[in-house]
Amino acid sequence: MREKIYSLFTNPSDMTWEQILMNITLAAVLGFFIFISYFISHRGTIYSKKFNASLVILTVLTGTVMTVIGNNIALSLGMVGALSIVRFRTAIKDSRDTVYIFWAIIVGICCGVGDYLVASIGSGVVFVVILLLDCIKSDNRMLFILRAERSKSPMIKSQVYKLFDGRAVLRVENTTDSSVELIYELTQKMIKKAEKKEPDITGSIYKIGGIEYVNIVMQNDEISN
Repeated sequence: MREKIYSLFTNPSDMTWEQILMNITLAAVLGFFIFISYFISHRGTIYSKKFNASLVILTVLTGTVMTVIGNNIALSLGMVGALSIVRFRTAIKDSRDTVYIFWAIIVGICCGVGDYLVASIGSGVVFVVILLLDCIKSDNRMLFILRAERSKSPMIKSQVYKLFDGRAVLRVENTTDSSVELIYELTQKMIKKAEKKEPDITGSIYKIGGIEYVNIVMQNDEISN
């Protein structure tokens, strides 16, 4: 019994170089699949090429680590202790990025222990679920920011109400003795629908007169509320 317990802590699983190469290679292949999925789901300004490339590297590194650990309990505990010292300071800019990080780690673990079928089927199912849940579309909000003479506030609000069919949400109204700043929250669909009625949205606001500026700003997960 004592010898059996001792062997668990001292004898790593024997793997040929072909098995090791297979583990790491398949991790890289599935890592590139994750790369393509991330590229499709993050098309636009929020796409980060560096982060996407790091997902492939993370998958390969995780697969390599799991190949080294094998069934060696002592080595696995030591690895956990070593990784607990590391502090990751990089902020996650998009909530979907967390999903892709876990995806890369799980694929690396599966490939590292030789469960290629689980890694492949799991990756395929995850990608299909992302498509079914329509997660490939960015949930970006638009801010409609206006600054004008305070006396023009009622006319501006009326025009904004007409443009967006009363669906624009007034989030901020800053006023001084002579000026007012209004910040509305919109969606891209609302803006596209308004452009069908009035192609020049900002121009229709400027026609009111006394307008200092009109800005349309995209607000995504990278901007704090």
